[in-house]
Amino acid sequence: MKSAYELAMEKLQKESPDQSLSDEKKAELAELDNLYKSKLAEREVFLGGKIAEAEVSGDLEALEQLQRELTSDKKTLESELEEKKEEVRGR
Repeated sequence: MKSAYELAMEKLQKESPDQSLSDEKKAELAELDNLYKSKLAEREVFLGGKIAEAEVSGDLEALEQLQRELTSDKKTLESELEEKKEEVRGR
């Protein structure tokens, strides 16, 4: 006798079967990950320097603005990355 979990997993598998990715798609996804990690690192270095300057000068308003900008940039880059990954998976 199957458990409720096993039955639910079978039903889910029938509705949307696993998509196995080709080696080419896996390579594209890895390349996208690397590209966006480097973009994020670039923004962190650039804004990190400005954040350090704002901390030293005691400009709390500028510091908060730069931190918000960094957070926004991270979210934007993560969103772009996920869009591009879905595009690759959908092909």
